[in-house]
Amino acid sequence: MFGPVSPRSRPQPGHLYDVAVVGAGLAGTELAWRLARAGRDVLLVSQALDHLGNLYQPTTQGVTFPPGSLFEEVRAALHPDTDGWTFHRHLKARVEETTGIHLLQSTVTALDEEDTHVVLSTWEGPKLHARLCVLAVGAFLKGRLLVGDTMDEAGRLSEVAYDFLADDLTASGIWLTGSERRAEGEGVEPPYEVRFLTPAPTELDGFRVNRLERVRMLGQCTPGDHTYASVLHDAAHLADDLSTDLNGEVNA
Repeated sequence: MFGPVSPRSRPQPGHLYDVAVVGAGLAGTELAWRLARAGRDVLLVSQALDHLGNLYQPTTQGVTFPPGSLFEEVRAALHPDTDGWTFHRHLKARVEETTGIHLLQSTVTALDEEDTHVVLSTWEGPKLHARLCVLAVGAFLKGRLLVGDTMDEAGRLSEVAYDFLADDLTASGIWLTGSERRAEGEGVEPPYEVRFLTPAPTELDGFRVNRLERVRMLGQCTPGDHTYASVLHDAAHLADDLSTDLNGEVNA
């Protein structure tokens, strides 16, 4: 068994997490799982928990995940051609049974740093508090999804964009630039293109956001080319970095 020896009580308003992870795609899910296994008190918040860990393809056929990752553990236990929905259900069950993770469906709209922690504002109203925050929001910062002549405010089919959060980062002085990617349709899904924002390379020092002391960014919402494997490798490295940062605060 990983994580705290005894489960936490149910988090109440004002509860201070060690790390809040915003976004439950590959990067955010893997990071939260690794941090919880290391004994950290983790919030994993997503706009739609039914999309946790979703892949950009209909099955796991031909998918390569790094050994030791949560995604590879789940994939290895299933049929090689398992459909994406079944993979998601098994993955979510693994996350839900991991002590130390609070899965929350909510929309984060703004970040405010205080001396010892980050305050996350939400569309729903309640504020969330964490010593450190990681944005792993993929293609959702001002995401615009194009299917034929139609454009939606989304980062993926049926998944709404993070417009408020993108505006908040810009208001903090962070320079966001345009990126795009294309997903080929399979089965009943049409091919589509998504255009979204990422910080300019000068705004980041590794995972660190230069203008925000307690905020990190991970995965496709950062500049560069990303694959399933590279994102999961980065999540493992960031988990180690965050544990070092948190230990440093305790020992300071």
